[in-house]
Amino acid sequence: MQSVKELREMDDKTLAETLAETRKELFSKRFQHATAQLEDTQQLPELKKTIARILTIQRERAVGA
Repeated sequence: MQSVKELREMDDKTLAETLAETRKELFSKRFQHATAQLEDTQQLPELKKTIARILTIQRERAVGA
């Protein structure tokens, strides 16, 4: 997982790519969880928080521009 500082240092394009990758990873982890293949279930809320952080940063940039 990336820190907020690392996310804020990314440009808009990289941030959007990171968001897409994180959403794909969350989908994959949810599927693993549903089929009882996911051992570390704490990954799900961490991924959700990362997605929320990215969306927050994107929103701040959109409003600030």
